[in-house]
Amino acid sequence: MTTSRQPAVAGMFYPADPVELQQQLDGFLSKARAEGPMPKAIIAPHAGYIYSGPIAASAYARVAALREKISRVVILGPAHREPIHGLATSSADRFTTPLGNIPLDRESISSIERLPQVCCNDTAHQLEHSLEVQLPFLQQVLNNFTLVPLVIGDTTKEEVSEVLEQLWGGPETLIIISSDLSHYHDYETARKMDSATSRAIESLKPADIHYDDACGRNPISGLLVIANKLGLQAETLDLRNSGDTAGSRDSVVGYGAYVFH
Repeated sequence: MTTSRQPAVAGMFYPADPVELQQQLDGFLSKARAEGPMPKAIIAPHAGYIYSGPIAASAYARVAALREKISRVVILGPAHREPIHGLATSSADRFTTPLGNIPLDRESISSIERLPQVCCNDTAHQLEHSLEVQLPFLQQVLNNFTLVPLVIGDTTKEEVSEVLEQLWGGPETLIIISSDLSHYHDYETARKMDSATSRAIESLKPADIHYDDACGRNPISGLLVIANKLGLQAETLDLRNSGDTAGSRDSVVGYGAYVFH
């Protein structure tokens, strides 16, 4: 029997109507600069689209040039709903969005489930938005691809990098880290904190990123470990916060878009 992970935040974080969703995505992507080196990995935010969609589009516009090359996407996002240890896979055969179904790469998932820090936990995926909000962007900029979705809980950067290294693949594989930056500071404080986090990402220094700096600190840190090992370069494409897009400046959430090549 084929099983699907159904969308949990369609109609809240992004439009549930497929036509409206595609129009919104096209609007974000049309305003983003697409030129530059092709990414092996990206970091993109995961808030409601009215807040973080324009920033995420900065990374996905760069990915769009790989439409014919990418056939597998590995995506890691932090757990918001279910406290977990390690990295959680899904038993589903596909993840569904208003734009259709995305098949999961069951072979790759089975291969990493042999690692002690990886386990199957469908509850961790059921209501989690950090992975889900990335999927419509992927469906808009890529052709057919399979998905390896991982929800990240309490773990180490070494444990994350070990999983990434096993899934790294070649030019057919794109790595995505889903993370927002600072949370609920005033506008100027957030700008200072997020600028420091961006410098740490660009310098590939995970030790300089603390828990208050990014909700996806653990997956980001794991990516920075392997980026160091493989000699990747990190580039900041966009750095803003909810006070720049659709929210008050009294208490903001930071968003950054980054590519690794």
